[in-house]
Amino acid sequence: MAFPVDLRRCQVLGLAGTAFLALGGETAGALPVQDLLTPANVRVAVGLVGVYFGVVLLIAAWVLLGRLVRGTEPPSPRALLLVLAVWAAPLLLAPPLFSRDVYSYLAQGAMVDAHMDVYAHGPAQLGGPLADEVAPLWQQTGAPYGPVFLGLASVLSGLTRGEIPAGLFGMRLVALLGVALMAAALPRLARHSGADPSAALWLGCLNPLVLLHLIAGAHNDAIMLGLLGIGLVAALGRRPVLGAVFVTLAALVKAPAALGLAAVVLLQIRAGHSPAKATLTTVLAAGATTVAMTAAAGTGYGWIGALDTPVSSHNWALTSLLGRATRVLLEHAGSDLAPLAVPAWHLLGLAITGVLIAAIWWRLRPRPVYALGLSLATVAAFGPAIRPWYALWGLFLIAAAAPPTSVRQRVAAGTGVLALATLPSGSAADTGQLVLAVSGGVLAVVVLWQAHQAAQAPTLGRTA
Repeated sequence: MAFPVDLRRCQVLGLAGTAFLALGGETAGALPVQDLLTPANVRVAVGLVGVYFGVVLLIAAWVLLGRLVRGTEPPSPRALLLVLAVWAAPLLLAPPLFSRDVYSYLAQGAMVDAHMDVYAHGPAQLGGPLADEVAPLWQQTGAPYGPVFLGLASVLSGLTRGEIPAGLFGMRLVALLGVALMAAALPRLARHSGADPSAALWLGCLNPLVLLHLIAGAHNDAIMLGLLGIGLVAALGRRPVLGAVFVTLAALVKAPAALGLAAVVLLQIRAGHSPAKATLTTVLAAGATTVAMTAAAGTGYGWIGALDTPVSSHNWALTSLLGRATRVLLEHAGSDLAPLAVPAWHLLGLAITGVLIAAIWWRLRPRPVYALGLSLATVAAFGPAIRPWYALWGLFLIAAAAPPTSVRQRVAAGTGVLALATLPSGSAADTGQLVLAVSGGVLAVVVLWQAHQAAQAPTLGRTA
């Protein structure tokens, strides 16, 4: 007997999950330095258990909702958007979760507001309470973000006057705007690609990674993906110049979105424009947008050179893992080449990325949205650094354009694994924290199993 599923149950279960996330984050989240408790504190332990209890409930709600979406009477896109709003509500006022990057955003915005060169200097140059919140690795590191995002961060800094609680809330609102743009674009992209809009929203917007990292973590990837999605919608609507402008705005938040300009060019060619005209129109629109936004933000073009930011010591990108393993082997062999192992693997990763992207675009020329999604996934997979939310770069467009094959199932399965991959504090896990996290997840599984048994009991009684 299958567990009874309806939209209301999914809504309530997911709401319970994000509520536990928010409550647990009050002690175990990426809190301001003055509010941090020692990892051994009982309240931190309870919070960590609560967060992982909530994560598993949220994943379960999402999986059950997927059964509805694939059923004979799937919920409408409007109904799914209401579910997204309900699930996101408890996270609005929650502390940052799963990363401290939002503090870097605030410090960089304050630097731009103070007319400091945010590409030449790290937040340590700013000093004060905001800089103290930034993780040590990034204290001396220039911003890798473009002028659109830094301009937004600067405006927010002026509005909040450097107040950390107000700044955190403002950054979360920016992230919510990005998710709203994603939700507006996905159904349109799906219809164009011949996919089910509800299935696209389920995989691309109600995904646990969106709630955990774009909303709870307030990552700027949300506004990048939102602008990218709107730009593709405009290009599909035979407004290529507007499409190129929005895609360029996305790239001026984070650089990987620049691949979207290739999709804009191909969409123009499909609409009957010559390749030369399509390319020239896109390049001119992108160039004008870049110049205008850079001048408006006042940040200069240093972000191009600042893209090569340091990689954290616990980074688990494929090429970094292979590089470190190779370095250890060379060190044991007494080779002088050991220091070159990691850079060599990073260069190989970039080469593989270039070859794969070229092959993807060549093979999927008639399906530029899908090609773009796979390309962004390739960039995330073979880049020198990876975080769980980087998976959303490709997943967002794969949700809209992938054919109804095993690709979607594999992506969905990977989502569940990545949702469990990061501690709510954003720090590396020790053995004790892993035990607490697993305990929270196991407790959620037990509760879900008991609920399943209780739901079956009346039916079994009637059968007897």
